[in-house]
Amino acid sequence: MPAKSDLPQGTLDLLILKIVALGPVHGYAIAQRLQQVSRDVVQVPQGSLYPALHRLENRGLMAADWKETETGREAKFYRLTRKGWARLESESASWQRLTEAVGLILRLSEEGAE
Repeated sequence: MPAKSDLPQGTLDLLILKIVALGPVHGYAIAQRLQQVSRDVVQVPQGSLYPALHRLENRGLMAADWKETETGREAKFYRLTRKGWARLESESASWQRLTEAVGLILRLSEEGAE
């Protein structure tokens, strides 16, 4: 079983935006999807997830409607706004540049670092 990993600051918002970009989804399903896709490495507790959802909604990056879930319960379903799509695009590009740069550094050989 993979070890659980702490997310760098700001990463949770990006991951939530990406999951919501796939289609309207409620909070619990977002957490499940993140855990499933990451093979259990990303596990978001409710105490982190729901404040992040409210923050993203308050910033105008997501909008939400109350709807019935597949189990018959009412839940808030989130979707990206135009501003959310723009943020997802810019943050994804920034994250890609950063991970590529970190990868270059990590691939340095011990000899090459001297």
